[in-house]
Amino acid sequence: MYRLFLFVAMSSILPNWLYADLRLGVFEVDATPAIGSPLAYDPMREATLPLSCRGVVLTGEQQPIVICCVDWLGIANDSADLFRNTLAQAVNTSVNRVVVHTLHQHDAPRCDLTAAKILGEYGQAAAHYDVPFIKDVVSRAGLAAAQAAKEAQTVTSISTGVATVENVASNRRLLGPDGKVHTTRYTACKDPAIRDLPVGVIDPQLKLLAFEGTRGPIAAITFYATHPQSYYRTGGANPDFPGMARNSRQSSSGVFHLHLNGAGGNIGAGKYNDGSHENRQVLAERVAAAMKLAFDNRQTSQLESVDWSFRELVAPLAEHLNEAELTAAVADDSTPYALRGHAAEKLAFLQRTNAGIQLQVSRLRIGANQILFMPGELFVEYQLAAQHMAPDSNVMLAAYGEYGTQYIGTRVAYDQGGYETSDRATNVSPRIEGVLTEAMRDLLAASDRRLLPSDYTERTGALPKRD
Repeated sequence: MYRLFLFVAMSSILPNWLYADLRLGVFEVDATPAIGSPLAYDPMREATLPLSCRGVVLTGEQQPIVICCVDWLGIANDSADLFRNTLAQAVNTSVNRVVVHTLHQHDAPRCDLTAAKILGEYGQAAAHYDVPFIKDVVSRAGLAAAQAAKEAQTVTSISTGVATVENVASNRRLLGPDGKVHTTRYTACKDPAIRDLPVGVIDPQLKLLAFEGTRGPIAAITFYATHPQSYYRTGGANPDFPGMARNSRQSSSGVFHLHLNGAGGNIGAGKYNDGSHENRQVLAERVAAAMKLAFDNRQTSQLESVDWSFRELVAPLAEHLNEAELTAAVADDSTPYALRGHAAEKLAFLQRTNAGIQLQVSRLRIGANQILFMPGELFVEYQLAAQHMAPDSNVMLAAYGEYGTQYIGTRVAYDQGGYETSDRATNVSPRIEGVLTEAMRDLLAASDRRLLPSDYTERTGALPKRD
């Protein structure tokens, strides 16, 4: 049993930029692997639609800030370090001012160079990771970010918008009256009886932050919490419906669009999606409609002070993580393919955490707007709590940063059962809620320091008790 305690490294809050000094550059590179490369679950047979690695570079009197998002399942451990360090060096900034997130598409690559190294000891790295491809994308992203910094345009004002996404998100964890998970409504749900069950706890709102220049908007960033799957395991790489919605909006508006997944760990489209292939376009159009509404109705405000702050913390490890057992599973040629890969990922996160390598939670504040950048496959309750912690701010949240944690539930969710808090799915203990919540409170300057993500977790449900 491994018990690590919270360590918070209080970063200094750097001086504010004057609004006239803020500039923004954008970058995008192709992140589509070659035919035959391993996707998250299957070898790649075709590129149904290209995958993207894209981001923005904010420059001013202080060191630049980089926000990057990739159409991959997750970026973990040494991979996250490599990505962030490469982007930091490219724009001459500190690595703690760089965040790299994913949209978590499933017909897309995994990215964990630590796990690849572990598997490589048994000749299995290439079966799970295309390491040269990963390093090539990182290198090209660095070059593109450097160019973006050079070509950055002056930001004259910012604008914000919000819209409700209709008939997309629903909670995956459906409880019985005993407070335990009775049914998991996965993101493609063929059973109409399960689809008809209540929506559950979600955040239906899509939020938008746009940077305006002298000739109009330079870039738009949107945030929405849901798993992005319509259907998958096709062998056809694609950005799925959130990526399609983003691409559609960028094409139709002519404005660079960066989309970030919110705290969608326990959220999916299962209530509105039976897995039919035509639903991918339907879901994309629903998200794109909200993106358009938020953009068209955005409210512009003067660019006030901008600052960046972060906290570093050590994740409390899940008690089921056992180094000897995980090492044996990786070494055993009879371990099934998927389980062998999962064991390597868990072992990678365990070893790094035991070595004292920390997670970072970051916050970008622009006037009354605050963006939290969070690790892992975070439950939506963290997003709802963050919004209520700072009710006088417009709080946006991006999850799916450092993916070594995998799922991050609320404290009470771990006792409720279900896939997301099972030994297979999560690498952190229920104590993670307290660790992350303290960092969120500090970064947001929370007006209510009593709020917990667990306050928003359903405790009972209307489903019949399991036999």
